[in-house]
Amino acid sequence: MTLNEYQEKARTTAIYPNQGNNWVYATLGLVGEAGEVAEKMKKAIRDDGGVITPERKEMIVKELGDVLWYIAILAVELGVDLDTIATANLEKLFSRKDRGVLTGSGDER
Repeated sequence: MTLNEYQEKARTTAIYPNQGNNWVYATLGLVGEAGEVAEKMKKAIRDDGGVITPERKEMIVKELGDVLWYIAILAVELGVDLDTIATANLEKLFSRKDRGVLTGSGDER
């Protein structure tokens, strides 16, 4: 499955107010789900001595799926397909790698 195919299928499961004009809803959902990933990681540190147990890994994978869904839906709201986003991101990263600026700070390095 391509990213765009995933995005199209994810779109058919979206139920929320003002679809097509509600990037705020998608953004808040994305942040919430990313927080759930962080929470599961925090509990691995607190409860499992920093080890990702098979059970915790399964929970994290499910949350990552929710993050992916919200990324796909936010992209729909912005009118951009996931393949375009992924390609642009890799171009940016490989440019930084080629110029020796993968590390450091600043969006425009």
